[in-house]
Amino acid sequence: MGTKRSAQILKLPAASRGESSTCKEVSISDSLARPRGKLRAGRSLCMFKKAVKLIPGGVDSPVRAYKAVGGKPPFIERARGSRIYDVDGNAYIDYIGSWGPMIVGHAHPRVSVALKKAIDRGTSYGAPTGLEVTMAELTLKAFPSMDMVRFVSSGTEATMSAIRLARACTGRDNIIKFEGCYHGHADSLLVKAGSGAATLGVPDSPGVPADLARHTYNAVFNDLGSVEALFEKNPEGVACVIVEGVPGNMGVVLPRDGFMAGLKALCVKYGALLIMDEVMSGFRLCYGGAQKVYHIDPDITCLGKVIGGGLPVGAFGGKRAIMEMLAPSGPVYQAGTLSGNPIAMTAGIETLKLLQRKGVYERLFKTASSLCDGIVEIARRRGVPCQAAVAGSMFTVFFTDRPVENYGGAKRSDLKRFARYFTRMLKAGIYLPPSQFEAVFVSLAHTKDDIEKTLDAAEKSFRGL
Repeated sequence: MGTKRSAQILKLPAASRGESSTCKEVSISDSLARPRGKLRAGRSLCMFKKAVKLIPGGVDSPVRAYKAVGGKPPFIERARGSRIYDVDGNAYIDYIGSWGPMIVGHAHPRVSVALKKAIDRGTSYGAPTGLEVTMAELTLKAFPSMDMVRFVSSGTEATMSAIRLARACTGRDNIIKFEGCYHGHADSLLVKAGSGAATLGVPDSPGVPADLARHTYNAVFNDLGSVEALFEKNPEGVACVIVEGVPGNMGVVLPRDGFMAGLKALCVKYGALLIMDEVMSGFRLCYGGAQKVYHIDPDITCLGKVIGGGLPVGAFGGKRAIMEMLAPSGPVYQAGTLSGNPIAMTAGIETLKLLQRKGVYERLFKTASSLCDGIVEIARRRGVPCQAAVAGSMFTVFFTDRPVENYGGAKRSDLKRFARYFTRMLKAGIYLPPSQFEAVFVSLAHTKDDIEKTLDAAEKSFRGL
């Protein structure tokens, strides 16, 4: 097997690489770290046995159950900087980061201090606050495609509301999404979804009415022809196309040159709206997301994760004429008791302020690239076929010898090999996503020493893999 084919790394266009200045961000020290021996698991196992009797599968989100990799999940007790600590006293270098939000690291002092002050003022009012206005100003400045924004409590709520809005604006019922792209667990979007659905092998969920599912068309990511064929099948019935800015829920898969621009052109041609789901990619690719990298002007954008700084939050925004269709300005109803609550807004504001510091993105990209490059080089030397894609501060290493450009390519990965790799890395104190179909996230808290320790663990984990 040739080296070039067995180990390949795809990266975002050079224009998205950030500033050339030296980063001034100060790392969070890991004063809680201590020497580790063999993993202890007694208390986690006891908690899991109790949890499965009280919570479906013992977890509150499916991928946490380790079904794809085997074993039982550690129960986490605390986190700080680049580390998380379980109830048995084990420390791990964390590359999940709460599935993306912890871009500045866990318990960042600026965020923690601001949250403590906010909590003393009350956690939720059910009334407007100045914090919502400040957060809206920051968000709209980062995403010029949006004239107005509404905050909600989750990414699922954001995409669900965006689709309702698109249907109302166009007077059409059907939507186009892509196989392997995950947009939350709303009924219309759980058709051939990625993320946890792909991990568990249930791309379609029972409980989704057939009459509703028939309004969801699935295209192949990176294949404009498959999108146009769906438009031609129903040229006046498609309300919108929804796409992840950079898919991260089938693993990180980069758009081909011209793909995103082609989607926008097709939407204009057929009178549909383009919804960019940047819940994951929004502030991970750059300060302004995938639409800034690919120079796309979507009609509606969905956000989440980073804008909450680790607290539950989501948002959707777009052109003024579209957003003013929302109640109370217009007839499209959407509401939420905890939407824009002061705690989530506070964490989001402080996080975005930290991300605006000079050199921050250069550092994030350098960390992600050095880690991904190192893992792929180890795999090459060990003769383990893999493909990798890096998108700003997130990446995925696929255990396959063929390029991954869509969900079909991701599914060809060797899942048993990934499971063995994951287990070995976990035992070495490296906390990776427990699924081949998820992204690795780096943060400002990850240090050069963290990367060296991770690559040392990878070197050992790839032996005989």
